[in-house]
Amino acid sequence: MVSLKMHNVNKAYGKIHAVKDLNLAIQQGDIFGLLGPNGAGKTTAIRMIMDILRPDSGYIEIFGKPNSATLRDEIGYLPEERGLYKKMNVFDVISFFAEIKSVPQKEIPDRASNLLQKLDLLDWRDKKVEELSRGMQQKLQFICTVIHEPKLIILDEPFTGLDPVNTRILKDMMLDMKAKGTTIIFSTHLMEQVEKLCESICLINRGESILRGKVSDIKTTFGKNRVRMSYEGKADFLTDPSYIASYDDYGQYVEIQLAEGVSSQELLKNAMQKVAVQHFEIADPSLNEIFISTVKSEGNNHA
Repeated sequence: MVSLKMHNVNKAYGKIHAVKDLNLAIQQGDIFGLLGPNGAGKTTAIRMIMDILRPDSGYIEIFGKPNSATLRDEIGYLPEERGLYKKMNVFDVISFFAEIKSVPQKEIPDRASNLLQKLDLLDWRDKKVEELSRGMQQKLQFICTVIHEPKLIILDEPFTGLDPVNTRILKDMMLDMKAKGTTIIFSTHLMEQVEKLCESICLINRGESILRGKVSDIKTTFGKNRVRMSYEGKADFLTDPSYIASYDDYGQYVEIQLAEGVSSQELLKNAMQKVAVQHFEIADPSLNEIFISTVKSEGNNHA
């Protein structure tokens, strides 16, 4: 079953096309990555899914029905900007959002306590929101997003402000909801998280879809001419274009795209003459590499 369908959706502000001929079909139970650089059109697309904005043309279907305000109770939306009432206490904020989303009054205390327990916030239920740390407020925002047990969840930068422990807790909750059939649209700049969590992605730039499909298929298309290497020493070999087409160096770790016709063994032999190689592997391109190269290529096409 398709949870969300966008067909030839357009939205313009004057001469600026925020979204242009966008087509998506997201299956039930998928975690789908909606990606793009700042200003690409992601937020406009999300606002149209939420029926905050209306498309100029094209249409959106949710659970096989035309998009409308009547479907909002079946959707959870965590915006990048927090929308919490800082003078209210934690439990009252959750109750408020639950009531807005038509959760039966008698079910709210148990649902709230269960989620507070899972996210390690139970001891803070009577504290004011303004007393919570940035990470705690992000977890509270997530609770308010899912308190009504929506079938479709849109998460815009959900891991903002979270340490590794809480990132893992949130990630595990996302996977648990997915296992129960919930569809999740995940928008973030953290490509490592997308790579691990998403089956499929759509990369948009200048309002248009420029890359779409299953993550595994996209990686296969980009080939295996990548090398990841950890080293000690001065990496002068990285500037040799006869071996290397491009690279992303972090000081003691580098991701390399080989020059055409160059084997990984040739690169290794050359590198070992210059530095102490501690780790060397042939790898699929990372989603981060694919993101950067695709957006750069698209930018050049518009130049």
